[in-house]
Amino acid sequence: MNRLYVLSIFLFILLLPKAYAQSLVNITVENKGNTPRTDEVISIPWPSLLAIRPNMDTANFSVSNVATKEKIPFQFELQGKNTIQHLLLQVSVPIQSTITLSIDKAKSSLQATKTYGRFVPERKEDFAWENDKIAFRMYGKELENTPKEMAYGMDVWVKSTQRMVINERYKRGRYHENLGDGMDYYHVGLTLGAGNIAPYLNDSIYYSRNYVRWKILDNGPLRTTFQLEYDDWDVAGKKVNAKKIISLDAGSQLNKVQALYTYSDTSALPVAVGIIKRKDPGTLLLDEKQGVMGYWEPEMGDYGITGVGCVFVSNPINMKVSNQQLLTMSIAEKNKPYLYYTGAAWNKAGTITSSSQWFAYLHQFKNHLNNPLLIMLK
Repeated sequence: MNRLYVLSIFLFILLLPKAYAQSLVNITVENKGNTPRTDEVISIPWPSLLAIRPNMDTANFSVSNVATKEKIPFQFELQGKNTIQHLLLQVSVPIQSTITLSIDKAKSSLQATKTYGRFVPERKEDFAWENDKIAFRMYGKELENTPKEMAYGMDVWVKSTQRMVINERYKRGRYHENLGDGMDYYHVGLTLGAGNIAPYLNDSIYYSRNYVRWKILDNGPLRTTFQLEYDDWDVAGKKVNAKKIISLDAGSQLNKVQALYTYSDTSALPVAVGIIKRKDPGTLLLDEKQGVMGYWEPEMGDYGITGVGCVFVSNPINMKVSNQQLLTMSIAEKNKPYLYYTGAAWNKAGTITSSSQWFAYLHQFKNHLNNPLLIMLK
């Protein structure tokens, strides 16, 4: 072989871009839709990556956009197990476009925390969680010792910052005041609040008591997932037990909720997901066909306006408005998680500032669920 030719090949290999030379796996993400996918968290099964590169070194691991060289935020999702279950990536893909990512053998930079949650024993056993858009809490057993404060539903803590703030708010103890990053002004009371779920029979909601056990399955930086367990309670003569798994992704206004009901017989269980309704007029969205329920609350003086919404994976049976709540009635199968999404937005955060924008967000969220980004590995 010609010496000059061999030397040329050798130099070509040496001059290959460093990122390409060290690439372990290439990932293409395609958006075939007519709306951009912005800061969306995607999930790739870890075994699929190991099938391509069996000896993946998670201590020397980074992800980059091949075209822009931008570092891509990632998380190893455990789902409460001892081994990695999924690789989570936060990506933006324009309309009708494809991006290519590379997993590289390189030290990653510090990942920004965009989701976080914790048990709050110092405040009557709350469980609070947040992302870079919004925050929430569920009430614990200890709250039942103060009947005047008792509440059943999901609470919303509005935010006007991308920082994680719940620890600061609990520490200063003044979360009912807006000190520059939002506040808690959302009233829940004896309702389902911002999209909680409960059995619904004979036109009545059968509320459980507050949760009694908790477990964090993953805690950021891109997805926080936790489990809440409830003691048995009576539902029209039937003893029912519930477990809820709630997860919140970075960049999203909505939580993913999986409610699992167990009981002795084999029948399905009617359930309702609800949003508390205020006394003053707000704007309602009850789209049974698309499985989207939304509420743009009346303005609460200087506090602003909260939008609350629920998106259902399978179309609900019926939606209605009672004196207290917007309700979506559906059926939960025994020992099979009932899946839906629920969340909120605040007009003073400056991103979603009207009912039309909020309802468009909810419909787009449903559209994105129905048309996931396409992922290929090589």
